[in-house]
This record gives sequence, C-alpha cells and structure tokens, in this order.
Amino acid sequence: MIRVLLVDDHRLVRDGLTTLLVAVEDIEVVGAAADGAEVVEAAARCRPDVVLMDLSMPDTDGVTATRLLLAEQPQVRVVALTSFTADKQVAAALAAGAVGYLLKDSAPEALFDAIRQAAAGHTPIDPRVAGALLPGRRSVEDETALSGREMEVLRLVAKGLANKQIARSLGISDHTVKVHLGNVFRRIGVSDRTSAAMWARDNLDPE
Repeated sequence: MIRVLLVDDHRLVRDGLTTLLVAVEDIEVVGAAADGAEVVEAAARCRPDVVLMDLSMPDTDGVTATRLLLAEQPQVRVVALTSFTADKQVAAALAAGAVGYLLKDSAPEALFDAIRQAAAGHTPIDPRVAGALLPGRRSVEDETALSGREMEVLRLVAKGLANKQIARSLGISDHTVKVHLGNVFRRIGVSDRTSAAMWARDNLDPE
C-alpha cells in the first residue's frame, strides 16, 4: 500500500483528491495539509511514501515546503501537483528535491500512475512540461519576458479586474486586452486568470 500525504491550500482540491484516491486499491491517503508550513509536522505524524505538493500556497509555498520536508525525511518522494507549466516553476520544484511534476488537469489515471512511479523510485514528469528539462531551451527570462503593456494587464488581473475594467483603466479596447492576456498566458505557461494572478503574486515585485 502506497501511503500518500496531500498538500494543497484549497479544501475542495484536497477533498477531490481524497475522493479519487480512496477508490484505488494500492493507494492510501494518510493525511492532508493546508499550507506548506504544516508539511513537516504532518509528514512526521503520517509517515507518507509520497507527498502530492501544491506549489502556490499563501504562506509557505510548495518549493520551500519540499526543501523543509526532505531535510527531515529525505526518503519521502515528492510529486509537485500544480497548474504551472512555466520553466521556472518546473526547475524550482525539481531543484528543491521533487521527483515528479504533474498538472492538476491531468486524467485520474495519470495521477495514479505518477504516484506509483514515484513510490517505485522513478521520476514521473507530465509530458507537457518535460520540454523544460531539455538542453538548449531558452532562458526562463526569455520565455517569460513580458512587454510593459502585458505587465500592466497582468497586474490588473492580479487585482481582480475584469477585461472591461482593465480596458477602461488602460484606455484600450476589450479585444486588445484579450490579445494581451493570450500572450501573457502563453509566456508564463498558464491557462486561466486565477493561475495568472497567482503567478503574478509569486513572480512580480509589488508596485
């Protein structure tokens, strides 16, 4: 039986993962943590084989939590489970000691397989982010370089403004806002406004 600890700041995500995993015969959910700061204590209590680690959490993020956990329990296998596909997030998670990287929109079967692979000593990497590990890639700075206007749009998205509000604020059309957002999503490796806002919080200096 593979013992799994879930780490995510969203209760719905934790509950949804638990519901998926309890139906799998060879996987047991032994605990959950709502913040990276809780991970070391939870792991000491639950003794998991595999930890599914969210990367974006409000206090202690998943990269930091991975480092802290592995300093105490180096035998634990950490799999990052996140919505981020940008090179920077992939590299940071793996550099911290994660052995796998999976996207939250993956099929349940892919999640089960990733847990089994990690527990068996392998390195499960989502094919959609595997390219970030290949030699010859452009630098993260080149990949995620945003224009001044795109940066303005992203900051307003992070503040919770809708497209029409952004357009009025910047004196541009709704269509132009959509174009900028499409470019922003592509360059930072996200697929929705929520992920873009979290990326902005983690990567942009506050104004």
